[in-house]
Amino acid sequence: MFSQPHEAAPAGVPTADPSSRRIDLAEEFESSGVGDVLGELDRELVGLKPVKQRIREIAALLVVDRARRSLGLSHTTPTLHMSFTGNPGTGKTTVAMRMANILHRLGYVRKGHLVSVTRDDLVGQYIGHTAPKTKEVLKRAMGGVLFIDEAYYLYRPDNERDYGQEAIEILLQVMENNREDLVVILAGYADRMERFYQSNPGFRSRIAHHIDFPDYADDELLRIADALLSEQNYRFDEEARVQMANYIARRRTQPHFANARSIRNALDRARLRQANRLFTGSLGPVSGETLSTISAEDVRASRVFRDTVTT
Repeated sequence: MFSQPHEAAPAGVPTADPSSRRIDLAEEFESSGVGDVLGELDRELVGLKPVKQRIREIAALLVVDRARRSLGLSHTTPTLHMSFTGNPGTGKTTVAMRMANILHRLGYVRKGHLVSVTRDDLVGQYIGHTAPKTKEVLKRAMGGVLFIDEAYYLYRPDNERDYGQEAIEILLQVMENNREDLVVILAGYADRMERFYQSNPGFRSRIAHHIDFPDYADDELLRIADALLSEQNYRFDEEARVQMANYIARRRTQPHFANARSIRNALDRARLRQANRLFTGSLGPVSGETLSTISAEDVRASRVFRDTVTT
């Protein structure tokens, strides 16, 4: 007996079980360009190994999810809202920018831009002012990533006339209803963010990825100083680099230390002192090497070496 011929499958319908098909994840990763973005992150930021590892894990999740979609496997869009906690100057904004790029390259946001805001950009000062401000920010952020720095300032329970709660309610609604077109990253100090989430459980339930940014070690801050100077074609002489290491050890014990941000500010002041030293002391032409070298006295002149805080 001859078997009956099989009917052709309708156009557009897979003829095989999707689970039996194969896809090269390494090729998916390479073609997306995500590896380039992760490489940029490694070059731009010193240290932060746990942060970089977590970003790689999220990228891997998204590559696998994209592969599943391409094979026709059932799926739901993963929740991608995030929380970045840590002290100032630890690279949170830079990582948020690279995260937006990764999400765009993998097709999870349409544009891949980053809109960075604080409370003042979202909350109004009188009745009827907050909703338009918040909705305008959300409109600008759609198709990309909205980064809310010091997000805990949105909630001020001690002020009954505060309008932050209105902004929170709008954000929560959009985070739930538009999660396929917008990723929200909340950032701030770890302890304050924890209190914020306790007071606003709606945020915690919508955030899948909590990433903590550690402070930089002294040697990492010195490497950051070297890199920042190199970007502007400056360098330390040997003794200046020793003094910069001393500066870092002293500065981090003093108030308002902000990791890489404090180092950048210190270098700006060192360059100012160098320029003043060269301008007032020059008796003739100076070389490019002289113009590009930060000396020990340019670093030692900082008041950090005078204002020692006992611990």
